[in-house]
Amino acid sequence: MTPALSNKRALVCGASQGIGRACAHAIARLGASVTVVARDEPALKEVASQLDTAEGQAHGHLVADFTDAAAVKNRVRSDIDANGPFHVLINNTGGPPSGALMDATTDDLTAGLSKHVLAYQLLVQTIVPGMRNAGYGRIINIISTSVLLPIQGLGVSNTTRGAVANWGRTLAGELAPFGITVNNVLPGFTATARLTSLLQKKANKLGRTLEEIEDEAKAAIPMHRFATPDEMGHVVAFLASPEASYLTGVNLPIDGGRTAVQ
Repeated sequence: MTPALSNKRALVCGASQGIGRACAHAIARLGASVTVVARDEPALKEVASQLDTAEGQAHGHLVADFTDAAAVKNRVRSDIDANGPFHVLINNTGGPPSGALMDATTDDLTAGLSKHVLAYQLLVQTIVPGMRNAGYGRIINIISTSVLLPIQGLGVSNTTRGAVANWGRTLAGELAPFGITVNNVLPGFTATARLTSLLQKKANKLGRTLEEIEDEAKAAIPMHRFATPDEMGHVVAFLASPEASYLTGVNLPIDGGRTAVQ
């Protein structure tokens, strides 16, 4: 695609690594000025410094911890007041810890929902008025294929991700009259530090090697491999572009066909 997001601003959450970082790069290549958000300021500065500037963009970063949703909202509000509205919002936050749902406390569930649904709600309420005034808006939620097929051992995450998916699809209907799209991207197994950590925990629990667990996971995927973060970023960039103007309210699995054959 051509630099279809020139003169647009994008806020990419969880952008210090993995899928979030790949999304930031993909959107910058379309000409957007990207503000990356996460807790790790040195990593954010490094990411921002590496983003494409072929269209004369000015990239930036915001340090924020999604365990404090109100603080995230306030930092974003201050950035909008200083630099203008965001036209693209990528909601992406690290998943809750692994474990069985029956073992989860109410505090565990509250923390998961607060970090995702409540924080995203505050962000949307802060950013959408600017999208409406600008006549352009794309909201993309990075969730998980657990929305379609719960993943064993990720009880709180499955619950939280499902809530985010229905929250997003509800918003899609409410915001469609204003030309603002809301879509859910559902990554399958993607080669990130989080996936490695989850598979290593499973290997340790079963007394097996990480390589054995990885091979079993890949065998369940028709493409017989994990995705790369860049493959997620390319799809997100399309959804953020004008070319995706009539696509809204979808749960889009990017999983090498895994959920299709279950």
